[in-house]
Amino acid sequence: MVYFIGIGGIGMSALAQYFLEKGEKVFGSDLFSSEIIDLLKKKGAKIFIGKQKAEHIRSLNCKLKLLIYSPAISSNNPELKEAKKRKIKCLSYPQALGELTKKYYTIAICGTHGKSTTSALSSLLLKKADFDPTVILGTKLKEFKNSNFRWGRSQYLVIEADEYKEAFLNYWPKIIILTNLEQDHLDFYKNFNNYLLAFKKFIFHLPKDGILIANKDDKNVEKLISSIKKDEKIFEIRRFSLEEKIAEKIKKILKIPGEFNVSNALAVFKLAEVLKISHKVYFKVISEYRGSWRRLEEKELKIGNFKLRIISDYAHHPTEVKVTLEAIREKWKRKRIICIYQPHQYQRTYYLWKEFIQVFKKAPVDEIIITNIYDVPGREEKEIKEKINSKKLVEEINKDSVIYLPKGNLLNYLRKRLKGKEILVIMGAGDIYNFEKEMLKLKSL
Repeated sequence: MVYFIGIGGIGMSALAQYFLEKGEKVFGSDLFSSEIIDLLKKKGAKIFIGKQKAEHIRSLNCKLKLLIYSPAISSNNPELKEAKKRKIKCLSYPQALGELTKKYYTIAICGTHGKSTTSALSSLLLKKADFDPTVILGTKLKEFKNSNFRWGRSQYLVIEADEYKEAFLNYWPKIIILTNLEQDHLDFYKNFNNYLLAFKKFIFHLPKDGILIANKDDKNVEKLISSIKKDEKIFEIRRFSLEEKIAEKIKKILKIPGEFNVSNALAVFKLAEVLKISHKVYFKVISEYRGSWRRLEEKELKIGNFKLRIISDYAHHPTEVKVTLEAIREKWKRKRIICIYQPHQYQRTYYLWKEFIQVFKKAPVDEIIITNIYDVPGREEKEIKEKINSKKLVEEINKDSVIYLPKGNLLNYLRKRLKGKEILVIMGAGDIYNFEKEMLKLKSL
């Protein structure tokens, strides 16, 4: 029997599904219900919604053998404290996933941006090539029955390797794909050098016969690789670049927009070569891929003659916002584009304040609506929350086409502004996707 605190998280829910497939009884708790919680319940998990209580652990008596907790929860969490009091084995999500990486031939995708798309394509490649992988993703795939998890019976495991709080230092892969490097999570790392050092430590988790697939076009990736001394390098390094001839063919075949996605697909091309998967299988996979949950995900709202294309995207870092909006503009050159952006985390917004201002000043869209900052529980500092907000951000952007609106005012504002046939971008890593669902349920405007 395994218990998960924060079972509704994207990584936690995938790991919970792994244990369900292994035949374990799975229990868990979360503050709020969600589509992911509903999926877990259908698969047999028993989940407490609302306040987390010590009695949830006590009620399971001595049957509980393992408790896995989200890194976001406090050390004072009553369920965690009760489990430790009862001497139940307790592991954080990264620690638990790390144990799995030692048992499998693990392929880990890391980097500041592009992890989910590269992981999704890598997973689909291995599936198509009959490698039958187990997959733990940070996004949901239609190909996996709208889940972020796939159960496989082979030795292969594909994971996203998250760098926040050095989580990935718990993982021991055989292959690492490094997409790109840019400053992020400065609330934890404090400076970019510390961030780079964590990635360097991680790639040295590769064994002697391990392989690093790295982005040659990224100056920070190259900086990291050049810092590895010749006598330190015990693994093979294979690089990918948009300057390769194969990039043009990939660009013509790939259905998801953006040069950054061509780069992600190139990384997977190198993976195919490493695993000796044919070009035919690879191109079949990328030609059929239409994106994953909240990664340039397209939907359409139809009300009578009114048509609106909605693009949902997870971008929450200035560079992600920039390249995603550029890709959308490139695809829909003559369309009117409105972007609703929800900043994710006060800490990130504060540390990357100037970068966000520059991105929104130059964004190639017709209108930007910035709504309230998404408050991430357990990851915010009171002093920072008192210094910044979305209204101040908009004031400093100082551009007529960029406005601030609370979430509760969005629908009424759009009803007055939409004329039909626009592209509405709903962007951010918080709960803004709920507004997308609200929009899609509209019966009138």
